[in-house]
Amino acid sequence: MTAWEKVQIARDSERPKALDYIQSIFSDFIELHGDRNFGDDKAIIGGIASLGGISFTVIGEQKGKNVKENMERNFGMPNPEGYRKALRLMKQAEKFKRPIITFIDTPGAYPGMGAEERGQGEAIARNIMEMSALRVPVICVIIGEGSSGGALAIGVGDRVVMLENSVYSILSPEGFASILYKDSGKAKEAAENMKITAKELKKLGIVDEIIKEPKTGIHAEGEEWEILVKTLQDYFLKTVKELIHFDSEELVEKRYQKFRTMC
Repeated sequence: MTAWEKVQIARDSERPKALDYIQSIFSDFIELHGDRNFGDDKAIIGGIASLGGISFTVIGEQKGKNVKENMERNFGMPNPEGYRKALRLMKQAEKFKRPIITFIDTPGAYPGMGAEERGQGEAIARNIMEMSALRVPVICVIIGEGSSGGALAIGVGDRVVMLENSVYSILSPEGFASILYKDSGKAKEAAENMKITAKELKKLGIVDEIIKEPKTGIHAEGEEWEILVKTLQDYFLKTVKELIHFDSEELVEKRYQKFRTMC
């Protein structure tokens, strides 16, 4: 399967969204709203949930499955208040010593004038800085598209994993082709050259694990979905139990060194 074909699967409107994962993997999910500054961005959801007797803070970039839902969720492109909401929840998790799980699925942060006026770049940069120093375990999962700073803003974790048919990149193949080749029509070529698939990124050391899924993609129902949910449940519990053995300073240092080795 080509990188471009993987991009198409990652963007499939029927592909499970963050809320599908949260509701299937965890129990007792309580959604929390707002950044306590401007408003509530529906492109990012977050709250508290339980798994295996452990309380987690869960955060995800939420796309819609149809035009109406995508309009409501801004096509999964967060505004700065969305990232500030995510950061508020992460700092709350740190205060109460809850592990954090993030689900990444965005074509990028929203580039509108209002978002820039409210400090889109600052919000992304602050999240990256603050996440690097969080004193609780952080696990990041790319479930669809992971593009640009919009993904990085909730993507600094002790473990970063990808679903097999997801993609992770500095920007969309179309954007890359427009900048580098001056022709957005060369997106297929760009996708191949960008090394954005899970297999390539695992080889480069950008991601830690690849979560298997059906070749043609996953859907939020049926036996294959149940297997994927169980796989993620087991992975989260196993990984958190490994990470909580480190004291907070060691955890932060290991996370720092992990990302320094990528530079």
